[in-house]
Amino acid sequence: MWSLLEQGNRRWAAGRSHRPHQDRRRRKQVATGQSPHAVVLSCIDSRVPPEVVFDVGLGDLLVVRTAAHTLDPLVTAAVQYGPQDLRASLVVVLGHQRCGAVTAAARALRRRVTLPGELPAIVEALEPAYAVTDGRVEPMVHAHIRRTVSFLRADPLLYGSATVIGAHYSLDTGLVTRVA
Repeated sequence: MWSLLEQGNRRWAAGRSHRPHQDRRRRKQVATGQSPHAVVLSCIDSRVPPEVVFDVGLGDLLVVRTAAHTLDPLVTAAVQYGPQDLRASLVVVLGHQRCGAVTAAARALRRRVTLPGELPAIVEALEPAYAVTDGRVEPMVHAHIRRTVSFLRADPLLYGSATVIGAHYSLDTGLVTRVA
């Protein structure tokens, strides 16, 4: 499955998207059920829509999006749903270049300020990546991808039922590269 996502991403980055499974026929085909091939846990960033980035369509991916692909029990449950109930065989943790959530967390940690509302939960989730990268944003993104992959690979409901990999999306090139 990863090779199909890679191929779709290469088409997208080259400006040759096929936009498969995005027509009326496909909508009718998946209206009564779904069987996505992969789960993608990605950031909420509007510049990184997984279906577009991987050049896939309706019913191909189960997408779970949070700020900087951070995990909590509900998000973890959503990721588990793909392999457990829908038999998705692949989980992709997709981070990206110049992530705003990572940038904001690094700034808050560096300045020792508390962000408003529920945003401190994002800062707390990213603090381990901050600690191992001296707060440099791009290394933080990669460290957080690897940390999230490790956490999901150790999950008893995912272990043995899905392959979990980490990937990074370049906003500059449109290319996704595997990092874990």
